[in-house]
Amino acid sequence: MGSWQVTVMDHRHEPGGRPQGRPAGPLARRDGWAVHGGDGELSCVDAAGGVRWRRPCPGRPNAAHLSADRVLVTTSSFEYTAWGHLGPALLLDLADGALVAELRGERGAALGDGRFVLGLEGYGAFDTRAHDRDGAVVDSWHSYGHYVVGSGLRVVETDRRHPTGSRVVRLLPGGVVEPGPPLRGALAPEPLVLPDGTLLVLDAGVLRAVGRELDDAVLAELLPLAPEEQHRFTGSLRRTAEGLTATLVERHPTRMGSYSSHVWTLGLHTR
Repeated sequence: MGSWQVTVMDHRHEPGGRPQGRPAGPLARRDGWAVHGGDGELSCVDAAGGVRWRRPCPGRPNAAHLSADRVLVTTSSFEYTAWGHLGPALLLDLADGALVAELRGERGAALGDGRFVLGLEGYGAFDTRAHDRDGAVVDSWHSYGHYVVGSGLRVVETDRRHPTGSRVVRLLPGGVVEPGPPLRGALAPEPLVLPDGTLLVLDAGVLRAVGRELDDAVLAELLPLAPEEQHRFTGSLRRTAEGLTATLVERHPTRMGSYSSHVWTLGLHTR
């Protein structure tokens, strides 16, 4: 895992702020190509700014993943369905935007060679499936969360349960889930990946490092959250030139629509 350490340089708690939606800009970018999404539409733009293709989208695109000549787009539905507001996941040909397969999943990652993993949670599902370039399922696992490709396929699980059973795990061929350290919270934000493959995980107000071998260490207890309070907090981690910024947005327990933000500036270094 290495010998990573953090130093708290600054901490502030201020009124305002609220959980952020998808950041502005392309859904995905590679080699000068960029996939853009707006309500009801997808498009692909080349390095010269020319639009290579446009196609309707049966929902609101929220993420895209590029793998060789394929792009996987996850969407939210405009209407409430049997899966809430989850829309279809579209597997497209990157060259012309043609539909290759319509899949179902909430969160995905690119594996290379046109392959992807796609995960689904809720209504009895807590699953990840590996799809080939034509959309066929080639493997599946009982796990779901934030996917980290490299050193195998690791998952920072988010089971949305109380008490949580989430862990950091590795997915192995044949549906095998290698268990790693348990998590305190059910909804960790997307982890940061350091150059040596160490994951930084903001776990219920505690910053943890999880190595390639699924070994872990606590780096900082920023604001440890009791299980009954965790649903009011939304976290995020961001790399900066100096190190990291960790943020916890807190929803007021009684005043609807009232938020405050806890923000830490952290120095990141090795021993």
